[in-house]
Amino acid sequence: MRYIIGVKPSDHKFLFGLVNQSACTEHKHHTDDGKTHCYRYLNQVQLNKKHPDFKTNFIEYWETDKKGKRQHFSWITDIQITNDNVFHIMRGGRSNWRIENNTFNTLKNQHYHFSHNFGHGYQHLCTVFGMLMLLAFLVDQVQELSCYLFKKARAKFNSRTSLWEKCEVCLESI
Repeated sequence: MRYIIGVKPSDHKFLFGLVNQSACTEHKHHTDDGKTHCYRYLNQVQLNKKHPDFKTNFIEYWETDKKGKRQHFSWITDIQITNDNVFHIMRGGRSNWRIENNTFNTLKNQHYHFSHNFGHGYQHLCTVFGMLMLLAFLVDQVQELSCYLFKKARAKFNSRTSLWEKCEVCLESI
């Protein structure tokens, strides 16, 4: 399987030290939305001191929008990086982050009690609660994609939390 994994300088000091000492390829382009995309990448770089034979490809990315707001990201990947594919690899890394961020945000703030579930139990109870929460989230995602009635109910509320609260009120009245 292919991978694009986010890395941070604070977590990968050895990797960033090697990259900063190496002659990296740099690439820059502009998109129609007014953004400037700057890349610095290096193929076949050592990930850490402990495993000198494990090589990966490194990409660092800066995005500047029309207003001058700048964002910075970096990833490692097993995909050979070139000027032709660096934009697509960056988009893959950003999409992965967005999906993960949105999922955790939903689990924390949309009535799944994500952070609450992991504090209970002495052996495996917290894991069971976590798995049940993820299973409930999966069922909700499948329903949201394929169930007409769920889509209709979901459309009447601004958030999943509002829908769940209404369901709780209905159940309490039974």
